[in-house]
Amino acid sequence: MYNAAGQPDRDQLVQRFAPLVKRIAYHLMARLPPSVQFDDLVQNGMIGLLDAIDRFQEGFGAQFETYATQRIRGAMLDGLRENDWLPRNLRRELRRIEAAINQLEHERGRVPSERELAEALGMSLADYQKTLQDARGHQLVYFDDLAGDGEEDFLERHLTDNAADPASILEDRGVKALLVAAIGGLPEREKLMMALYYEQDLNLREIGEVMGVTESRVCQLHSQAIARLRSQIVGEIPKAAKRRKEKA
Repeated sequence: MYNAAGQPDRDQLVQRFAPLVKRIAYHLMARLPPSVQFDDLVQNGMIGLLDAIDRFQEGFGAQFETYATQRIRGAMLDGLRENDWLPRNLRRELRRIEAAINQLEHERGRVPSERELAEALGMSLADYQKTLQDARGHQLVYFDDLAGDGEEDFLERHLTDNAADPASILEDRGVKALLVAAIGGLPEREKLMMALYYEQDLNLREIGEVMGVTESRVCQLHSQAIARLRSQIVGEIPKAAKRRKEKA
């Protein structure tokens, strides 16, 4: 992997880790709407791989693969953000859902059902579930895209704030505890779905087989679970960023 001058051979490294890019792209495609092109993800992922090769200084073994995975996935998500693949009206609908979840939980002291949420939003249950289905992939950006009432996302609002790096913020014990509690408070079916998806690394079809529901229903449950989690922690992320900035 090194040339005669003792420097890393970029072409060989790209060939070696190109399958990693495709593997990450396939994993993300399972969570995205059909409008997203696999080749676009791979192209952005290769940019992330090249960036990782140029930045990494400690050899190119397992430790590099861990580092490269983060850069590759980040480059793919950056490409999705730039293309604005989720329509703004759908983003607004998701914000409405999160607000309704928060309001009903405070009013009733429990997790609201899908039917209760649909009624609170003035929607039929079928329309509510279709919105969840259309939101497939919205949860991909995870905590990078947590936002308040405005249109700009978390990274845009904290782009120049090194202390506000999402990965660093999630290291904040308070945010971790809040997230664990929020996951623990999910309805049992959504909690099971999250465990199968994130801990067992099953895809939507496999989860559907385990739970005895369709793949589209799993997608709806996933979007709804993420909306519930966001409604719990969206206000805590900026607070954590502020705490880290004060400590810096």
